Amino acid sequence: MRFDLEQRTTEYAKRVIRLCSALPKNSVNSRLSAQAVGSAGSVGANYREANDALSKKDFIFRLKISRKEAKESIHWLELIAEANRPFEKRMVDLLKEGVEIRNILSAIIIKSR
Repeated sequence: MRFDLEQRTTEYAKRVIRLCSALPKNSVNSRLSAQAVGSAGSVGANYREANDALSKKDFIFRLKISRKEAKESIHWLELIAEANRPFEKRMVDLLKEGVEIRNILSAIIIKSR
């Protein structure tokens, strides 16, 4: 499961990058895109750190950070959808993926306690 979720979180971040790269260039999208790309990328980075944790406590801590970043990325994607109505339909699956990743991380945290 570890490898699959590592791969999945990387693909999620790549999809966010591709979306943000396609948005019209303006000051609002610049700010929203930077936040979305940063938080989406941090989901996988922190999940990988969790997999290399030195203790169970560290593992859970890193997973919680990863989950927090997933929640944050969903927030930024919702704002991007608001600011870019023509992209809303394209974003439905991406938002769903963010929610699924968040839920998976939550389940791992609960089972790890």
